[in-house]
Amino acid sequence: MHHVGQIEVICGSMFCGKTEELIRRVRRAIIAKQTVQVFKPALDDRYGVQTINSHTGQQHHAIALDSAGEIIRRLDPDTTVAAIDEIQFFDPSIVDVIETLANRGIRVICAGLDLDFRGEPFGSMPQILCRAEEVLKLHAICVVCGERASRTQRLVNNQPARYDDPVIFVGASESYEARCREHHIVIRD
Repeated sequence: MHHVGQIEVICGSMFCGKTEELIRRVRRAIIAKQTVQVFKPALDDRYGVQTINSHTGQQHHAIALDSAGEIIRRLDPDTTVAAIDEIQFFDPSIVDVIETLANRGIRVICAGLDLDFRGEPFGSMPQILCRAEEVLKLHAICVVCGERASRTQRLVNNQPARYDDPVIFVGASESYEARCREHHIVIRD
């Protein structure tokens, strides 16, 4: 059992195993008889509203929320581990929320995209990464060349997205691919 709060971040492109790793850590905390709550943004309803799901089919119950502040309000008094999936979709107050949790002695495990489809830092992830005691960056496999992929390629009608397209668009393999730096394409006007 842990005695000091901390922030752990699991990041990388789509299809690299972020949620799978988050679920693995949650399961280990449960085995260790720690009290765990899992949260996710309500915006991400790809595989269901009340679960987090990996692309490989693993899942775990989660509380879907509309704002980061709801995490504090929904946190049970005996929770010692708070896991948050798709953290990049939460509003900027998520940074203060996870700092508050860690300062209360809670182990906070976050998973999310570090880069958006443009290859630029995504939402509050830069601030979260800087505050974390532990960061794990995972890589997928580039669908073009088979090398390590660190980017998420958004596709619109099977073509690379335009730079000025909306940053937030929830989708899966029908809209996104993992790509390496060389094969990641963003159309600029």
